Amino acid sequence: MDQFHQQRQQPQCAKPIVWTIAGSDSGGGAGIQTDLATINDLSCFGCSVITALTAQNSVTVAKVDAVSQEMLLGQLNALAEDLAPSAIKIGLIANQKQLELIARWIKSFKCRSLAFKTIPIILDPVMVASSGDSLNSESELDFTPFKGLVDLITPNAHELIKLTQSNIDIDAQHGFYKASCWLSEYLDCHVLAKGGDTHGWQGDNAIDLFVCEAVLGVSEEHQFQRYWLTAPRVLTANNHGTGCTLSSAIAAFMAKGFVLHDAIVMAKAYVLKGLTYSVSYGKGAGPVAKTGWPSDISYYPKIAYYINNALLLDSALNHDAQANEFVRLQRDIGIYPVVDDIAMLAQLLQANCTTVQLRIKADSLVSSEQLERDIKQAIALGRQYNAQVFINDHWQLALKHDAFGVHLGQEDAILADLPALKSAGIALGLSSHSVFEILLANQLKPSYIALGHIFATTTKVMPSKPQGLEKLSIYAELLKHVCPTVAIGGINESVLAQIKHTGVDSAAVVRAVTTANEPASAYLKLHKQWLAPEFSPHRASDSPTDLVTRRPQLEEVCDE
Repeated sequence: MDQFHQQRQQPQCAKPIVWTIAGSDSGGGAGIQTDLATINDLSCFGCSVITALTAQNSVTVAKVDAVSQEMLLGQLNALAEDLAPSAIKIGLIANQKQLELIARWIKSFKCRSLAFKTIPIILDPVMVASSGDSLNSESELDFTPFKGLVDLITPNAHELIKLTQSNIDIDAQHGFYKASCWLSEYLDCHVLAKGGDTHGWQGDNAIDLFVCEAVLGVSEEHQFQRYWLTAPRVLTANNHGTGCTLSSAIAAFMAKGFVLHDAIVMAKAYVLKGLTYSVSYGKGAGPVAKTGWPSDISYYPKIAYYINNALLLDSALNHDAQANEFVRLQRDIGIYPVVDDIAMLAQLLQANCTTVQLRIKADSLVSSEQLERDIKQAIALGRQYNAQVFINDHWQLALKHDAFGVHLGQEDAILADLPALKSAGIALGLSSHSVFEILLANQLKPSYIALGHIFATTTKVMPSKPQGLEKLSIYAELLKHVCPTVAIGGINESVLAQIKHTGVDSAAVVRAVTTANEPASAYLKLHKQWLAPEFSPHRASDSPTDLVTRRPQLEEVCDE
C-alpha cells in the first residue's frame, strides 16, 4: 500500500480534505478566501496552494504578483506529504509556466499513486475578476496541458470564448451548446458552461449547460448526455466570487462522496441561495453569502436534456406544477413489501397490508399471458382489500386494467406514456439513486419517490454505490413537505430504527418479507416496529449533515 493511500485511511468522523489551488484575494470576496469559506461551510477541511497574491478590493484589482515556481511546487509537495485530498479545485493560474507546472505535477502524482487517480479535479479557468480587471499576466493561457487530467471545467461565457478561440456566437443558444461540446472533446473532460453572462436567449433565467461523458457511479441513461440546468436569475449586484464558490462547492460535495451530477446541482443550489442572501461590504460588489448545506429544493435547478436529438422540457418547467401532479396517495405507506408472487401478495393484503408492490421483472420466465393474468389479479385484490397495489415496470398492462399505481425506474419513465397514466388517475412511484435523479423525478410530480439503494442489494445490479444512512437523511430532508419518500435496498428488522430516524416517510422491504417462513407475520412485525414511539424520526432541528447514525455492521444488513 503506497504512502498516499495510507494517508487517505481517515477515521469516519474526520472531515474530507479539499485542496484549492488559486490566488489570494485581499478583499476576501473571491479566490482562496472564498474557496476556504465555502469548503469549510460544507463540512470539509480546506487546504490552500496559493498561485498569486493580489492587491484588490470590491472595486478594483491594483496588483497581481505570481508566486515563484519553487514556492508553488513546495506547497503542492508539502500538502501531498501530510494532507492528502479527497478533491481538488483549481482556480486562478497566474501564467503559462504555473499552468504547465501544475499539470506536470498532477500527471506525475497520478502515476505515483493509484488512490490519486480517482480524486476529482475541478478547474475554474479564472481570467477576469468580477470588477472586470485581468488577473493573468498573459492575455491568453493554453489549457491543453490539462487535457485528460481534470474531471470538470467550469467556464463562464467570456471564458468559453477564450478557451474555444472561435467565432462561434455563444449569445445564441446553439452556439453556446456547440462551443461547450467542442471544449469537452478538446480537453477530454466534462464541462459545466455557465450561461449567466450571456445575452438574449436566457431571459429571466440563468441557464448552464452540463456536457457529461462517462461518469462512475451514475446510471447509464445519465451518461454521455447534455443537460440544461435552469435557475431564476437573482437581481443583485453582490455577485463577487460566484465562479469560485461554485467550483469549490462542487469539489466539496464530491469530497463528501456525491457523484458529479449531484455535486453540480447541489453547488448551483448553494450559489443561488448565496446570491439571494448576499450583502455588500465595500463600495463594489459584495461576495456570495455562505448559507450552509443546501436542503431547500426550491433553490435547485430545473433539468432538461436531449433524447434522440430532441430537447425534453418537462411540463413542470412550463406549466402550473400542482395541475400536473400525479394522483396523491390515499394513505401513508409505512412498511412497503415488494413481492413477485400473487399468493404472497394476497397473504399480505389479508394481514391488513395497505400498500404493496408486484414486481415481476421483464426477464423472468413468466409467459406474457401469465404475466397479464397475475397483474390483473393483483389489481383485483387491491380493490377487494381497498389497498394501494403498485405494478412495477409493466405500465401498459397497469393502464389497461386500471391499476391503482405504477412504479417505474427512471430509464422506464423516459419511455412510458406518462400523460396517459396521469389522465387515467393512476398513481406513480419513481426510483432515484442520487440528488440529481431526485430532481428529475420530482419534476414529474409523482405520488412518491423511492430513495435507494440504501444498503447492499442482490435483487438487481446497481451502477451506484449503496447510499447509506447519512445520504438518506439528506434526501429525505430535501423532499420533506414536497413529495412522500420511500427508502429501499437491503432493509430489514436490524436497521429499521436507523432508517426511520433519518426522517424518511416509508421503507420498502423485499427479502425481509419474501424469504421469511411466514411473510405475513414478518410484515406485521416490521409494521409494528415502524409505528413504535421509539422509532420517531430525528428532531426537526437536526441538520441532515450533522445527524449522527451508527453505521450497521456488515452482518446486520440484509443482502437483498
